[in-house]
Amino acid sequence: MRRFPAQFADLLMPRGRRFAGPPADPFFADARLIAPTKAKAAFALLERSLGPVVKPMERAIPPESIAGQTRNYQERLPKTVRVSTADIDAARTKAASVAGEIGLTAMLRSESYMEFAAKLAGRALDPAFGRQVLRYGPGDYAGPHTDHHPEEPRAKGGYFDLHLMFARDVARQLLVYAKDGHLTETVDISAPGTVTAYRLPFWHYTTPLEARGGRAARWVVLGTFLYA
Repeated sequence: MRRFPAQFADLLMPRGRRFAGPPADPFFADARLIAPTKAKAAFALLERSLGPVVKPMERAIPPESIAGQTRNYQERLPKTVRVSTADIDAARTKAASVAGEIGLTAMLRSESYMEFAAKLAGRALDPAFGRQVLRYGPGDYAGPHTDHHPEEPRAKGGYFDLHLMFARDVARQLLVYAKDGHLTETVDISAPGTVTAYRLPFWHYTTPLEARGGRAARWVVLGTFLYA
């Protein structure tokens, strides 16, 4: 694959093209929607094109989360993360230029992508949405967080994320999310091609990527939508 298809639907197997949605749960994951051969080709395309462009993003546990504690059970943990990322929406950046050259931007603007997102969301979505790519390598993770934005007028009541994931040589990486007030639900997101969807906010985190080989990685092509 030298370019992503012009229509997102062309990445999908028949099951994916027939998908009706929306799921009942606020979190959805399915590794049977993207065609495996196309998932592997998409991974290779992202590695060679955007791999040299992504930049590390790291937020470690602040030492004062322990050193500043004065009472028992006073722990407060901000979001922690270690991953590589690129904002492919940012104008006049190398990442945005590369995303355009490989057809990723056009695919994410395609009619079939918007229709698919709306089915998963169960609501009409604003056609202006945010796009980003993430690359998880061995040990990369995202700590517990809610993705709640109460200071944003249009997002404070909730919004929707759609993730297209492409992985290679990943032994295991779990998405853990809350149900009935407890972080009890787990989904393995290490398959070559996985679609996940989030009707946010809710508590969730991603465990450290466990590698099967020396070239293990997982790419996430992320769309963030406000409701129309």
